[in-house]
Amino acid sequence: MKITVDCDCTPEEARTFLGLPDVSPIHDKYVQTMLDTMDGSNSVEQMEKLFRSFSPMGDAGVRLFKQIMDMGMMGSSSKTDG
Repeated sequence: MKITVDCDCTPEEARTFLGLPDVSPIHDKYVQTMLDTMDGSNSVEQMEKLFRSFSPMGDAGVRLFKQIMDMGMMGSSSKTDG
């Protein structure tokens, strides 16, 4: 026997129903802090340093992501050349 229940509710209603905490004030504060930090970054180097601090593995994560993007760009350019 299989029973399916569909519940049509907003994410806020689902959190309340499940008893999860409302973290929207924390989220709003975090987003505002990030926007303020990004507005204060005047150069590419400052932005790069900011994004490196967000990376899960720091500099190694940024280098890995860059390598993946470079491989993807090389693959897409070789398809258009041929």
